[in-house]
Amino acid sequence: MATLPSKGITVPASLLLLTAAAALLLFLLLSSLSPAPSSSSAASFSCPTTSAASSIAAATGPPDPISPTLDDIAWLKSQLVLNSIQEPPSSPAAWHSLRKGINPRTRDQQLEDLRRFKGVSHYKGDDAENHTALPCPEELLVEEHHSNYGEPWAGGRDVFEFLATAASLSPADHVLEIGCGTLRVGLHFIRYLDPARFHCLERDELSLMAALRYEIPSQGLLHKRPLILRGEDMEFDRFGSDVLYDLIYASAVFLHMPDALVWVGMERLSARLKLEKGRIFVSHNIKFCSRLGGDVCTNRLTNLGLEYVGKRTHDSLLFNHYEIWFEFRKLKA
Repeated sequence: MATLPSKGITVPASLLLLTAAAALLLFLLLSSLSPAPSSSSAASFSCPTTSAASSIAAATGPPDPISPTLDDIAWLKSQLVLNSIQEPPSSPAAWHSLRKGINPRTRDQQLEDLRRFKGVSHYKGDDAENHTALPCPEELLVEEHHSNYGEPWAGGRDVFEFLATAASLSPADHVLEIGCGTLRVGLHFIRYLDPARFHCLERDELSLMAALRYEIPSQGLLHKRPLILRGEDMEFDRFGSDVLYDLIYASAVFLHMPDALVWVGMERLSARLKLEKGRIFVSHNIKFCSRLGGDVCTNRLTNLGLEYVGKRTHDSLLFNHYEIWFEFRKLKA
């Protein structure tokens, strides 16, 4: 037997050997579970592997689709049948007969109600100023500005789908609209893109008021922080001197500008366009170019580092309408 001299207690030798063996086994087990020390003392962490990065991407998922699929359209038609939604009324009186609710009102009637009562239920006196963070003009609340374009407001979604698809747009891309108006098209880009990726230059005060005081807050897009600036001077450096755009578009804007100013804009836009992927789209016509004649126009574009790609059209999802667009890209160096 082995004797511990300090206590005078005897312990069997076999027990001591068993205890030592167990301690050694535990030490070896813990060592095998510990991470190996890094060969570089400067790095205390490792980057995700390709499979880990793929897992993260899969968890976040792809962005929402830009355009509806044939299955989407078939589904909606099936819902109309399921709910026995008939063909729309053919007269104003018939439409009016379908209008039901607590207080069905036309836009004009809503506007009069807001001017007189400020709302169906509303605060009075000094208390009226304490409950509305962003007071909005009554004309904007009844969406009179949705009739500013000579065609349905819904057409803005058609333009977005066409341009975003044609430019192979992703949420991280940068988009510049020249003349975004009340954001008939821009709202869809703002919603799709990452924050601060949508820029616009707009000159009209009423349009800017509708965009900033009604459309962005009412659509829940304040967190997207679009950069919308007032101006008509083609000074795109105001958006940041180092920003390059994946898509630049002008919808019916160049029609109302002198040709000389349009060419100034095209020269400055060329410098802000990404090589290869970047696209410029101009709607309706390009008389600023065609008035010069084919060869002269081509040479002038070439001198700006641009080339004309071609003419394209897109249809509307909800009404009988198509729109024409002209596409440009940056010449390869």
